[in-house]
Amino acid sequence: MYKLAKTTIISLGTALLTFGLVGNAPAKVEGDTIVLGAAVSLTGKYTTAGNHTQRGYDLAVQRVNSMGGVKVGGKSYRLKVIYYDDESTPARGAQLAERLIKQDGVKFMLGPYSSGLTKAMAPVTEKHKVPMVEGNGASRSLFNKGYRYLFAVLSTSEQYLQEAINLAAEQAIKMGKSPSSVKVAVAVENDPFSLDIRAGVLDDAKRHGMKVVVDDKLPRELSDMSSTLTKVKALKPDVLVVSGHSKGASLAVRQTTQMRVKTPIMAMTHCESAKVTSAEKFGMRAEGILCASQWAPTMTYRDNWFGSSGDYAKTFESAYGYVPPYQAAESTASVLVWVDALQRAGSFDTEKVRDALSATNMQTFYGNIKFDETGKNIAKPMVLRQIQGGKYKVVAPTKWASDPLVYPRP
Repeated sequence: MYKLAKTTIISLGTALLTFGLVGNAPAKVEGDTIVLGAAVSLTGKYTTAGNHTQRGYDLAVQRVNSMGGVKVGGKSYRLKVIYYDDESTPARGAQLAERLIKQDGVKFMLGPYSSGLTKAMAPVTEKHKVPMVEGNGASRSLFNKGYRYLFAVLSTSEQYLQEAINLAAEQAIKMGKSPSSVKVAVAVENDPFSLDIRAGVLDDAKRHGMKVVVDDKLPRELSDMSSTLTKVKALKPDVLVVSGHSKGASLAVRQTTQMRVKTPIMAMTHCESAKVTSAEKFGMRAEGILCASQWAPTMTYRDNWFGSSGDYAKTFESAYGYVPPYQAAESTASVLVWVDALQRAGSFDTEKVRDALSATNMQTFYGNIKFDETGKNIAKPMVLRQIQGGKYKVVAPTKWASDPLVYPRP
């Protein structure tokens, strides 16, 4: 088990600093230490995933430092991260990005949690020409603005639940029906990430000729979706798609059970963050749900830092006491991309490092990473897992499947 770095959280934007750092960091490199900056959601509605994000960063820093650090220009450097709490608020995230760059002198940024926070911070890092590598901002709208300094290791959000629509089409064909006979219900949070998921689902439904019978926004506080579920019960769709981060996932599992809503396919995001397989919290209510994932421990990717996907999962669980959700894995991968780019650049010049990031072509335990001209990762697919017997089983895409789909949902 790793002995993890002790952190201190000081509220209202005062620094949360790892490895005993006190005060402002005057520059991007302090002696033999490379300073990275990150604003993450340690309070507010994204607290759960924000903590996964920070732990993913911390584990990568620990592992890299334990293996000799980052070699730049023939010298080895350690990594250190300055953290601030963005309070799950985009405006606060933008303020903290300015603080990290202008007051703390950070030149190498890690991303926040969520597309909304990333959207708020990206214009700031772009203005100051500070590269940011992020693993939790998946909105495709981030990558149509011409940013040169933003790089994302994850698949973009419109891809998250498209495979659920493809599975519904496959099942219709197996039953001797046309995919156009499938009815779809959509319920998403009104945020950039979830709206992109909606767009991807609607695009795929249209491609198959399916009818969308419910297309609702979840309430702002993600506290009650009974009005949507009443429609679902009445219209009996074949597929129910839900996206509302971890709070929305918990809400959907709880209320579909309470209201006895039954759909042959139910697919959602953030199952792991919401801990929907927890017997104590949910019993077997989540059985048969399809969960979008950027990554799974059963995948066959490898790297020199953590070994296989399964090795990473064991390392994370040993350190933190739970199986890593993909939010943690993609955060760890973001740090590894920084390490690879700094070593290839052989310099701390931000333009040289930016160019090295742009030329990234590597495999990590999390997946293959190669950026297109917009900064998107074009080398890694999404996976869809089904909860079977309280366990996550990869069921789509077919070439990545470890188990067959259970249909209809029990």
